Amino acid sequence: MAKVKLTKNALKAERDALKRFQRYLPTLQLKKQQLQMEIRGLQLRVEAKRKEEATLLADMENWIKLFAEPVEWDKYIKVTDVRVSEGNIAGVAIPMFEGVNFQRNIPDLFDTKVWIDSGIRALEQLISLRLERRVIEEQFRLLSEELRTTNQRVNLFEKVKIPEAKENIRVIRIFLGDQQTAGVARSKIAKNKTVAKNALEAA
Repeated sequence: MAKVKLTKNALKAERDALKRFQRYLPTLQLKKQQLQMEIRGLQLRVEAKRKEEATLLADMENWIKLFAEPVEWDKYIKVTDVRVSEGNIAGVAIPMFEGVNFQRNIPDLFDTKVWIDSGIRALEQLISLRLERRVIEEQFRLLSEELRTTNQRVNLFEKVKIPEAKENIRVIRIFLGDQQTAGVARSKIAKNKTVAKNALEAA
């Protein structure tokens, strides 16, 4: 802790700082609560997307065995664009998943098996789900980082800055009070000396 100046100006500065800390702390605490709530919601969303993927993969297992030889899927489907916009939660800029654009090449109905269409649709769903989950995981990462920083600030204000300012105010007030008491005592002594001197001169 830096040594505090024991002056009236220092007392005013410490009181002003304490007011600032006490005014800012509730805002930080509210932000912390909001971030915690959002993060819990994102955890649930990530789990939901993983379950959707697992369900889709299980459904695909039923017909994927029909392929006797590997299929070159990139001949039929390619991702051309992942649409992501920017959102804001508790002052944090986060990516928002908007969708995926695919380039589809319609398979030749006479040259391909009938389940190729089902495979293309399932792959589109799977790709879309995975990309959306990645965006949600990035939101989670960004908000978790912000929560760590906010938590550090809350702790700094609650455990360091506010107690420090209160202690500095207490020390300065005691010192100034002692100075005032000493000043009054000196004044009385000086007055008594003057009275005694005047009495001697009068005698």
